[in-house]
Amino acid sequence: MIDGLGCKVYERIAANGTTGGLIRPGGLELTDRALSLCAFPPGSRLLDVGCGTGATVKHLIERHGFLAAGIDSSLPMLMLGQKCLPLIRAEAENLPFRDGEWDGVLAECTLSVTGAPDIAFRECARVLRRGGKLILSDVYLKNSKAVPEARALQAVCQFARAPAQEELMSRLEKAGCQVLAWEDHSAALKHFAAQLILSGEAGPPSLRVPTGPQPSDDTEIEQAASFAWLGYFLAVAMKSLNG
Repeated sequence: MIDGLGCKVYERIAANGTTGGLIRPGGLELTDRALSLCAFPPGSRLLDVGCGTGATVKHLIERHGFLAAGIDSSLPMLMLGQKCLPLIRAEAENLPFRDGEWDGVLAECTLSVTGAPDIAFRECARVLRRGGKLILSDVYLKNSKAVPEARALQAVCQFARAPAQEELMSRLEKAGCQVLAWEDHSAALKHFAAQLILSGEAGPPSLRVPTGPQPSDDTEIEQAASFAWLGYFLAVAMKSLNG
């Protein structure tokens, strides 16, 4: 699911308790905002893709009364989770569930760090029932004109892989999902970055995990980031009733 270096960064943050078990902007407050847009009835079956230590799964079960489970590719993070939680080691690109098995799927700050996001999108849609809801929150490029410049920095900065809103909409449509809601929550991204920096971390792993030789300084990356208007979004999509 997550590339090797990115996975190690997430595991280190989870182990030291920097973010209370939630390695993403917005935390459970943003999850609850998404749930308010979906109106799942109690007892709904929800799958958390990229569940980490299972903090969200626990919240879904104990706070909302859902039948929730989580999957993650990182064994160390799953081992940090509570033994009583239904957590499974699996990849977002190969979900071990039947077609239409879930009423809702959450992928919070997950798809941006998968090796094959288009496959992961299709898998999330496949395991949803018709009319089921897909909750996404992740980084994106707020300025679509900055995509070429951002892509040129993929070798040194992971945020350069982030898609623009138009690309995300297209991926969801190709996966057979209709977008019901889209909200910008970039303030949560800034808060998360500050939280990690103050704790001694270098910065959000989704933004700054290096994948190649580092440049002599950060000027090029900073210029691209300012032009790209890197942001954070929340989206809710519904699987087609005819899918």
